[in-house]
Amino acid sequence: MSLGPVLVDITSTELDTGDRRRLIHPQVGGVILFARNYDNPDQLKRLTEQIHAIRSPGLLIAVDQEGGRVQRFKNEFQRLPAMGRLGETYDLDSDKAISLAQTFGWIMATELLHYGIDLSFAPVLDLYGVSNVIGDRAFHSKAEVVSCLANAWIRGMTSAGMQAVGKHFPGHGSVAGDSHHVMPFDPRSFDRIWSQDLITFRNVINTHLAGLMMAHVIYDQCDHQPAGYSAYWIQQVLRQQLNFEGVVFSDDLSMIGAEFVGGYAQRARTALAAGCDQLLVCNNPDGADEVLNDLSDYNNPASQLRLMRLHGKPNKYEQFGSNKWNQEISQLAAYNQQSELMDSSDLFL
Repeated sequence: MSLGPVLVDITSTELDTGDRRRLIHPQVGGVILFARNYDNPDQLKRLTEQIHAIRSPGLLIAVDQEGGRVQRFKNEFQRLPAMGRLGETYDLDSDKAISLAQTFGWIMATELLHYGIDLSFAPVLDLYGVSNVIGDRAFHSKAEVVSCLANAWIRGMTSAGMQAVGKHFPGHGSVAGDSHHVMPFDPRSFDRIWSQDLITFRNVINTHLAGLMMAHVIYDQCDHQPAGYSAYWIQQVLRQQLNFEGVVFSDDLSMIGAEFVGGYAQRARTALAAGCDQLLVCNNPDGADEVLNDLSDYNNPASQLRLMRLHGKPNKYEQFGSNKWNQEISQLAAYNQQSELMDSSDLFL
């Protein structure tokens, strides 16, 4: 059985009957986990083993484990700083920030792989700007700095054995609206986007990037469709102009910003027709079932091949708990402690 084009969520910390029924559907390709699916590391290990055992090849298991305010697994996991912290460090000491970004990307990936997670949707490639939903999830406001730190983070991830999936193409930082709740519009011309946000995406694609998540944003000077439904953005800009050969993910089709084209089945068909390889359908089981049933005849061998490349491949020598692991998490702990001291300093009030 091949990997299908739909990535779904599950109910709780264990698989229930509805989860199992959904995960054996041939159009499912993976599972995304949330904080509600995590209690402790042993429970997570059991859960991922159960999910991987359901199908062959195993379903992809993904999570948003960026750090800062977007870290789904916290209790007994390493506490990762927001990416914006590394941008602040870069302004003081660029070499140190680049080294730390690589270290923290390695820690994130090594820990997740140890517990059976294939992917973290990271790093964030958006620029720091007016978007509150992005905010300090972005490394910096300057594309060249984001490029340096993102590439370092990705080097860390890939050295641990995890592929990187950046987000949110072609850039979410310049719109104030949160696409979880509204349909954001970006009025900039293509030339302005090309000379600002797309610098980072170009730079990172030119090094190594296995996947990209699209933004639920309408760039109305470029196309009338949101980027995740736009053949212009996916096929013309991303595939042809930027020569991106990795997996294209939609953002969650349950978000308000995804309602633009109609119901769940129409959203899925429109995103796939535009060029998405995998669709996220989260926090709405009925919506996920509607998509799966509607796509019963869908088949895309090229997408299936791209998805197979995303399975985690941990270093054959166990790194979690090794001497290197202990050294690297000591760096992380020292950085977190220093950041807390800076936060409490009168100099920053």
